[in-house]
Amino acid sequence: MEEKEKRHQIGSTFLGFLKNWTLPVAMSIGTVVYLIFAMTPQLASASRFFEPIFNDILPLFMFLILFVTFCKVDFHQMRLEWWHFWISLFQILFVLFVVAIILFGIDDGDTEGKILWEGILCCIIGPCAAAAAVITTKLGGNLSSMTTYTFMSNFITALLIPTFFPLIEKSAHITFLTAFWIILQRVVLILVVPLVMGWFVKHHMHRFHRRIISIPDLGFYLWGISLTIVTGTTVKNIVNSHSPVSLLGGIAAVSLLLCILQFAVGKYIGHFFRSTINAGQALGQKNTAFAIWIAYTYLNPVASVGPGCYILWQNIVNSWELWEQRKKER
Repeated sequence: MEEKEKRHQIGSTFLGFLKNWTLPVAMSIGTVVYLIFAMTPQLASASRFFEPIFNDILPLFMFLILFVTFCKVDFHQMRLEWWHFWISLFQILFVLFVVAIILFGIDDGDTEGKILWEGILCCIIGPCAAAAAVITTKLGGNLSSMTTYTFMSNFITALLIPTFFPLIEKSAHITFLTAFWIILQRVVLILVVPLVMGWFVKHHMHRFHRRIISIPDLGFYLWGISLTIVTGTTVKNIVNSHSPVSLLGGIAAVSLLLCILQFAVGKYIGHFFRSTINAGQALGQKNTAFAIWIAYTYLNPVASVGPGCYILWQNIVNSWELWEQRKKER
């Protein structure tokens, strides 16, 4: 009997550790699993088999995260607030500043300098992460307000990218309408469809809706799984990059500074409107998977290291915020 109680206590302790440290554990698993596959020649065929599967399954997890989140949204409370406009204005001005440096402040032969600034651009032009609503809810923020800003942020990004990226990389050969349509399709599939489904389930499938919302932190744990996949992909991009270590280290360091800056500015703006938690997460937590995709599609692929490292920094910030929240609740 004592042995059974001891096993139960160990199991409870382990589950409690996973619940409290989901984000660091997810990133660690993603890193370790990739390195095992990368350094074991016998697993090369398995690696090639699983790579396209993980690439295809990631959007599905993002879809499920948003669907679960939208099932909990009070749609009657979704409305624009003043902090939405100030956060958006800061992002637009920041993007204009970086684009101006790339176009007019860097010599044509300075390839490394251009890659560094392209990495910076990807870290700030990316939209608010879909999972930001999940973290905001756990921190005690307003889910409806964050959901409204997530839509607004994605629309702004859909305008900024096709406007400026063809100017930065002439080889991209994309027109405004073509790029806008490509990005708009992704936004609709990942954002609008789960919103509509969440609204439908909440108002017309009450039994299924009660079952979904009865599972505590379901969206949070789905996000943990997706974070594992994204982290493994990021480590792969860094390991397979043939760029100088100094450039990669510079991009990593700058992405850390950008992460701290955007969280801090967001919280500073938010405190004027009593929305510190929402505004901080809105500006600081980026859809880095989307940012990595746009870097590979339109810019120098090495620039994707910027948002790749940003994943690490923003989730360290999120882990610290959740730890602080748990201390307050205790």
